[in-house]
Amino acid sequence: MRSDSRLSRMLHVLIHMDRHEHSATSEMISKMLNTNPVVVRRTMAGLRERGYVSSEKGHGGGWTLARPLSEITLLDVYNALGEPHLFAIGPAGDQPQCLVEQAVNSALADAMQEAEALLLRRLGSVTLKQIADEFEAKLEARSAAAYSCAS
Repeated sequence: MRSDSRLSRMLHVLIHMDRHEHSATSEMISKMLNTNPVVVRRTMAGLRERGYVSSEKGHGGGWTLARPLSEITLLDVYNALGEPHLFAIGPAGDQPQCLVEQAVNSALADAMQEAEALLLRRLGSVTLKQIADEFEAKLEARSAAAYSCAS
């Protein structure tokens, strides 16, 4: 199963959008993500429906943040993307009458439910502002290191 990077990619986009004064067009975002503008519009639509971004059509239009990053959690974006599968592993269904398969699937289901609940709680506790602040700190540290090397 191919991994689904939509959550990571949209978090990336939203933090970039916060750093820019002007709106971001679907074409600009698609170049950043190396994808098609139609894919960007379709993905951003879920974020717009939840009130995290807004869009303007026409010349000078594009996507803008509708809320500050401090009011958007990773879980908010995950939910706006339609709650994509969190894990690539899952139960087998080849032999549903097999008691071993049933026992294995039951054990996996319990573990997966616990892991999913933990991950969703964590996603709900992290705001995009926290990620942006971490980026800023790393950027400052890199700049300070570059300056000290040049001295």
